[in-house]
Amino acid sequence: MNYDYKETAEQLYTKLEGNRDSYLQRGRQAAKLTLPYLLTEEGFGTNSRLNTPFQGIGARGVNNLASKLLLALLPPNAPFFRLQVDTNKLQQEGAPEEVVSEIDSALRKVEDTVMDEIAKERYRIAVHEALKQLIVTGNALLYMPEEGGMRVFRVDRYVVERDPMGNVLYIATKETISYAALDDEIKEVIGKSQNSTAGAEDTVNLYTAICRHGDKWLIKQDVNGTLLPDNGGTIPLDKSPYIPLRFSRVDGEAYGRGYVEEYLGDLQSLEALTRAIVEGSAAAAKVLFLVNPNGTTRSKQLSDSPNGSIVQGNAADVSTLQLNKFNDFRVAAETINTIKDRLGQSFLLTSSSIRNAERVTAEEVRMISMELESALGGLYSLLSNELQLPLVNRLMGVMQKKKNMPKLPKDLVNPVIVTGIEALGRGHDLQKLDAFLAGAAQVVGPDAVAAYVNIDEYFKRRATSLGIKTAGLIKTQEEIAQEQQQAQMAAMAEKLGPSGIKAASDQSLAQQQQQEQPTE
Repeated sequence: MNYDYKETAEQLYTKLEGNRDSYLQRGRQAAKLTLPYLLTEEGFGTNSRLNTPFQGIGARGVNNLASKLLLALLPPNAPFFRLQVDTNKLQQEGAPEEVVSEIDSALRKVEDTVMDEIAKERYRIAVHEALKQLIVTGNALLYMPEEGGMRVFRVDRYVVERDPMGNVLYIATKETISYAALDDEIKEVIGKSQNSTAGAEDTVNLYTAICRHGDKWLIKQDVNGTLLPDNGGTIPLDKSPYIPLRFSRVDGEAYGRGYVEEYLGDLQSLEALTRAIVEGSAAAAKVLFLVNPNGTTRSKQLSDSPNGSIVQGNAADVSTLQLNKFNDFRVAAETINTIKDRLGQSFLLTSSSIRNAERVTAEEVRMISMELESALGGLYSLLSNELQLPLVNRLMGVMQKKKNMPKLPKDLVNPVIVTGIEALGRGHDLQKLDAFLAGAAQVVGPDAVAAYVNIDEYFKRRATSLGIKTAGLIKTQEEIAQEQQQAQMAAMAEKLGPSGIKAASDQSLAQQQQQEQPTE
């Protein structure tokens, strides 16, 4: 489908809206069994009643899976990406290996700067919300403006179109905002429109279109069919503020499928059985006494008598009404336990790969990543390419524009962002470095290792892998040489005494003066 650049954002949204209906229906069905507020029915308002499911396994599973995904994708105490140096380009420029190490240390500082920005803007809160949307509905749209953090659009508020390779072609969003919240300039434009009759107490629909045009994105906005000023702006392809996400990728489909949809049968069965037991237990808990109408026992006298009273009557005239459904409840409970076990394994509720601690290690994060990768069929790799990579590109572009981060030297360095499990590669680098030295020491001995290994370079690489700043910590070559000279002077003083040191100093001074005399 070719985009007509003369049409409004509302027209593009309406054109693509029909392809989204089936995904909306499945998403709403999945939300009803897990977290209903994630995707409500059309027309749901603040005064509408939200029905909650009878079982809580679905909600627990979604929250648990979203938390583990958040910990793996955005670990709180380690960068989830790396900036790699283009060593081939550096070698062509004739840069020594020491320069590569220095550049790697500088890139580590850039990584820390980006992570500090993520923590400051609280991006993890929005990403956690988006992950729950992905698990339940299969789709979510992230919006990252230059100011104001991050916003999440659920699937009923945006449309998307992709090419056969899965690349995004068009995105259109719909927002319902108050007329009073608009800028005065926008109000003036809307007021001049013949189609607008909005007042101060009314709401208007703001449509935004993001269309791919070559290597850039073209952005348009309109309100109630009226184009807003400053339309036609462009953004580089890899710096888009809009990031459409999918939980799963299906060839030929522009939208994704939710994880809950794969286990919809178990959730529906669990919901029906749990409801039956709850309602049946309520009926079984009701106690009724039946009195023989032809007997001598009076029902009113029996009900009005306090505990321990003596009344006239026949015990055979009184019986208790019981709901004899115990065996049926037991069968339902056993089936529920079986379904719970299956869902617990599917949503990783039975996993114990992480400690209950405030901070986790990189190894624990790596274990969770591997668990997610193996259990969810490549989901972690998909989110690495469609979430982490665009997130870092956009964030670095905004920070460079604000001059909060130094610009990388493109003439010497070509940064490559590595995401996913490989993002924890600095820990792997440290393990490889230590394994190399340990193996070398076993083969040729520690003395040979000390003779061949550059200790200064080793300290730099080890500190970079651990994220430690070496400024003022590691001695420079000049400081080491100075300390060695001082040690030699102290040893000479101890051996020769003051008179010997004076004689050696006079001899050294005489030699220096002789060298400084001009030759004839």
